[in-house]
Amino acid sequence: MLLGIVMVGYWLAYHTVGRYLAQKIFKLDANNPVPSRTHADGCDYVASEKPVMFGHHFTSIAGTGPIVGPAIGVIWGWLPAVLWVFFGAVFMGAVHDFASLVISVRHHGRSVSWLIGQYVGPRVRHVFFILVFLALLIVIAIFGMIIALIFAQFPQSVLPVWFEIPIAIGLGYCTMKFRFKLGVMTAIAVGIMYATVVLGAYIPIRLPDVSWMPATGSWTLILLAYAYVASTLPVQTLMQPRDFMNAWQLYIALGLIVLGIIAAGPGVSMTAPAVQLAPTGAPSLWPFLCITIACGAISGFHCLVCSGTSSKQLACETDAKLVGYGSMLVESALAVIVIVAVTAGLSLAYTHNGSVLTGLNAWSVHYGSWAASAGLASKLSAVVVGCANFLAYLGISQPIAYAIIGVFIASFAGTTLDTATRIQRYILSEWGAGIPAFQNRWISTAVVIGSAAVVAFSSGVNGKGALALWPLFGAVNQVLAGLALLVATLYLRKKTRIAWLVTGIPCLAMMGIALWASILNQAQFMQSFNILLSGLNGVILILVLIIGVELAGVFLQRKRGIMNAVQ
Repeated sequence: MLLGIVMVGYWLAYHTVGRYLAQKIFKLDANNPVPSRTHADGCDYVASEKPVMFGHHFTSIAGTGPIVGPAIGVIWGWLPAVLWVFFGAVFMGAVHDFASLVISVRHHGRSVSWLIGQYVGPRVRHVFFILVFLALLIVIAIFGMIIALIFAQFPQSVLPVWFEIPIAIGLGYCTMKFRFKLGVMTAIAVGIMYATVVLGAYIPIRLPDVSWMPATGSWTLILLAYAYVASTLPVQTLMQPRDFMNAWQLYIALGLIVLGIIAAGPGVSMTAPAVQLAPTGAPSLWPFLCITIACGAISGFHCLVCSGTSSKQLACETDAKLVGYGSMLVESALAVIVIVAVTAGLSLAYTHNGSVLTGLNAWSVHYGSWAASAGLASKLSAVVVGCANFLAYLGISQPIAYAIIGVFIASFAGTTLDTATRIQRYILSEWGAGIPAFQNRWISTAVVIGSAAVVAFSSGVNGKGALALWPLFGAVNQVLAGLALLVATLYLRKKTRIAWLVTGIPCLAMMGIALWASILNQAQFMQSFNILLSGLNGVILILVLIIGVELAGVFLQRKRGIMNAVQ
């Protein structure tokens, strides 16, 4: 019932709110020029067919965000999580993504960092660049580590994930070089990919620890090297076809999970509590639910993708409705399915200390306290086990089920890893416009990967250094969302009288939530004498304060200008 209600709701939202934004607010026009054609270079600016563009964009914005976030946020109960995910996505997240994409397309594919400089001022542009660079630095370092953890925890996923690369290159080559039909080649490529998934279930690959480096550290190095290569290649060589395949992987995986939920029948219920306001050791529900569950509701990282890679590949302005607004709704639907998996699915069977638990006992063992459910590995295992329990109702064995879900998560994380690397390179090139080295994609990408490697290995050879900075990411991410909505509000205020309603109110809401969370985090960091996080979070608060002062100046100047004009 829950899935049915929200899926109908997403469909209605796309055909009402999405249509209104496209036709009445932004007035999309298929005849308008787009950067993929006016700036075509065969590497970064490459026009893509709508299905391919949707697949690339969706897998880039999703990653593990709508998987890990909801798997944490349900500790406050599944009802607040579902309400935030649904209404946040429909009225805030999808609007944020759609607006960021369209505005970037209409400004030659420029990033949000550049746009905020144009609409607010150059000083804010430099401050915003620091926030973006920090956020992407954490993303690149942490996602490399996430994939390393998945490979270590679910070795069934290693073989099929790496096999995706030659399969994707072959798909892209056949469709672009020989002009084979996309549908036929997609079916063949996805079929081969799932054959490797079954093969991986029976041939798990474990990277051994060496005397001076554990497997997670070795995988992190390999993955950062891969990200360097993948993010410097032309987008049509690997990124577009691989992301398109990953999108099909999502469609199939979600279809199987939904069928499993249907097959389980009315005997399976949401055994987890609907609302749990004070879980042991957890922070307060507000504002931290909105910070913990970002992807799936609203995430500032999305504006970087929209104005980074996607705006340079959109073949037609009207495609933005599906790519910008529609993909966010699909991501939100994924988040709801994850919520069902870690509440109802996990309760079907959960092994703890050699015993198989069911019902509320199974959920309570994993989510009994904030500490009990802590750690990325814990969140990922809850999702994999919950989804595998549903797949069992379709007769899919546990090893193959683990492989399907493990490959799905690792592939999405890989997409975000190299997309974030490419976006960081774009940001660096824009900011250092007068520095020739930063205009070279190989040198600028080396700077990006090098800085991420320093963060990843700052705590030692295990590659988990980014975990120390991860508590900062949630609030920084939502500050970026608020600032992207601010750009959209400034852009729309001369085009429509209801800009304050469409993007202005969501902007104020996200800035308020992010600042509230940052202040509470600062108090906690100082109380625990965490010098690193206290210092960095303090710098972030100062940067946001500077942006606030600059914005006040901009609005006061415009107000004086209007008054002078009237006089």
